[in-house]
Amino acid sequence: MNELLLPVIFVVLALVVIGSVATLLVRGRRTPPGLYSSPRDPDDLEAGVAHGATSTDVLDRPDGVPTTELVPDDLSGLDEAPALPQFDTVDPVQGRLARLRARLVRSNNALGKGLLALLSRDRIDEDVWDEVEETLLLADLGTEPTMELVDALRERVKVAGSRNPAEVKDMLREELVKLVDPSMDRSLATLRHADRPAIVMVVGVNGVGKTTTVGKLARVLVADDKDVILGAADTFRAAAAEQLATWGARVGVPTVKSDVDGADPASVAFEAVKAGIEQEVDVVLIDTAGRLQNKVGLMDELGKVKRVVEKQGTVDEVLLVLDATTGQNGLTQARVFAEVVNITGIVLTKLDGTAKGGIVVAIQRSLGVPVKLIGLGEGADDLAPFDAEGFVDALLA
Repeated sequence: MNELLLPVIFVVLALVVIGSVATLLVRGRRTPPGLYSSPRDPDDLEAGVAHGATSTDVLDRPDGVPTTELVPDDLSGLDEAPALPQFDTVDPVQGRLARLRARLVRSNNALGKGLLALLSRDRIDEDVWDEVEETLLLADLGTEPTMELVDALRERVKVAGSRNPAEVKDMLREELVKLVDPSMDRSLATLRHADRPAIVMVVGVNGVGKTTTVGKLARVLVADDKDVILGAADTFRAAAAEQLATWGARVGVPTVKSDVDGADPASVAFEAVKAGIEQEVDVVLIDTAGRLQNKVGLMDELGKVKRVVEKQGTVDEVLLVLDATTGQNGLTQARVFAEVVNITGIVLTKLDGTAKGGIVVAIQRSLGVPVKLIGLGEGADDLAPFDAEGFVDALLA
């Protein structure tokens, strides 16, 4: 009996072993040949998600050379086309203008309403004109423009002899429009040249939202159907390049940057323009450093960036970013930068403060260059081209 049982036991054991091996082989086929996933790192996982996958795994190729590829967790969809990157929907320029004007009406109309209330009184004496003057000065209009406006209004009200609010409002509007000066060319020089893109440098001190403004300006240009490349030439402020790259990625705009802290900003700017020429884009936007601790150092740095960039093409636009809430400090900053580079336009941010609309006039008078863009909030699309008459109408609404 024992002699008969032994062969049966051996057969059963052999079947069990064969079945186990077969099961392991079937399970092993779930991973394609040659793919050996390395242990996952949380940072790799995050990087993979940013590119539409779930992890970044290291693969060993047959030739022994390691490479890096994106490997999804679920291999069942390998035959499917990869998902396209999702970009932000950028607001059109015209819709953005209407929204910003509405916000200006809500936040800045204290200036216009205060003036209208004063000028609509039954009796306008010297005390009233003193209050008008004070209101304008508090709105950062500046001393010279304030005196011009008050003198012009005094004369017109005296000649007209009218206290009709509508007529007074029309007079005030006309005089304010003159000061804001709609005749100034506020167009952005962003038209592509025959052989190269338009080159725009953006300058300003750190803390005014300069890098954020460059990102928002990229969105304005994308909304205008332009191809853009960003140059992260602010290499001294920590994370400035990554911040700019994030803004660009949201709308599908590439960023040229250095991975080395403190890299030469002129070199980064040069490479950005070079990439723009090679890729035949419409506009290259260059963000620059804004340290004011050493005026001579700032001059040398910005001057070098501009000289190096212009080895490939003339800089078409130099935009100075100013914080509207800084008042006279902003004017001082503006004069320093005007000595360094030939400023062609102003970007005025944070204009949603209380009754500070007069800063537009003061800055234009100080520098002799127009305000071209204004920002009225923290939203991604809260930046729009400046319109003189629309701005005054919003103040007086």
